[in-house]
Order: sequence, then C-alpha cells, then structure tokens
Amino acid sequence: MTVLAQILAAARHLGLRIATAESCTGGMVAVALTDLPGSSDIFDCGFVTYSNQAKVRLLGVSAQSLNTHGAVSEAVAQEMAEGALARSGAGLAIAITGIAGPGGSGVKPEGRVCFGLARQHQPTHVETQDFGPLGREKVRLAARDHALGLLARALV
Repeated sequence: MTVLAQILAAARHLGLRIATAESCTGGMVAVALTDLPGSSDIFDCGFVTYSNQAKVRLLGVSAQSLNTHGAVSEAVAQEMAEGALARSGAGLAIAITGIAGPGGSGVKPEGRVCFGLARQHQPTHVETQDFGPLGREKVRLAARDHALGLLARALV
C-alpha cells in the first residue's frame, strides 16, 4: 500500500479531514492528496501562501514571527499549520515553508524546509529538515514526500 493510500484509509477510518498550508512546495502536497480517487472524503482545503503577506492574511501568521524568525522557521511553520487548522474544516493540517533554491544563506541554506503538523486537541509538532542543495525540483519533491510521511505517521 502506498503512503497516499495509507493516508486515505487511515483518515477515513478516523473520520479526519486534512488541510494543507504550503509555501515552497506551491500546493504539491494538496495535488498529491487529491490525485487519489476518493480523496474528497478526507481532503478539506489547501492554502498556498507563498508571500509573507499571504501567510499573515490567509493563515494568521504574526508579522512579529516573520520579522523575528523569518518565513523559513519552525515558529512560522507552526503558525501556518495552526492557522490552516483554525481556518478549515479539517482535524489535521500540515504546513511547509522552506528554501527550495537556488540560493539560501549561511544561516538558512538551500534545501532547508520547516514543517508543522497541527491536530485538534494535540500539541503542534514542528521539525526542520535539511535536504541539501539538490536543486529546486528535488528539494520540492523531497519536502512533499516528507510532509506525506508526517501525515501518514500522524494517522497511525
């Protein structure tokens, strides 16, 4: 069984709907989830908040967090996930923000991606993965796949 099929089956079994909040992946997680036949049973909505202004306006990310930590941070990933959960009909939300490349800096290198996973009545999980300078397409695919893995583990 593929990870996508596992997510669909587990979310159906638990009666959970999923929302996504994506920046560097531009909706790739939402696309992967909705490629599944029957995904309307478990997918609520997706937010693609590429700009900082969209993160604030659509997800309620605080300007202070963006100024203090930057868009690529666990603090912002947490606020994105919690904002998606609060603004949707979902019981589980995944958020992704990162630097797909090219570029980056010594402080925030290319390939760094922060994830947030929010679930009703549970603490929000955040983590950072450094995929390295794989190139834009490979970093985005790696981030998508990691997010799907986080969703699958959260539903077990």
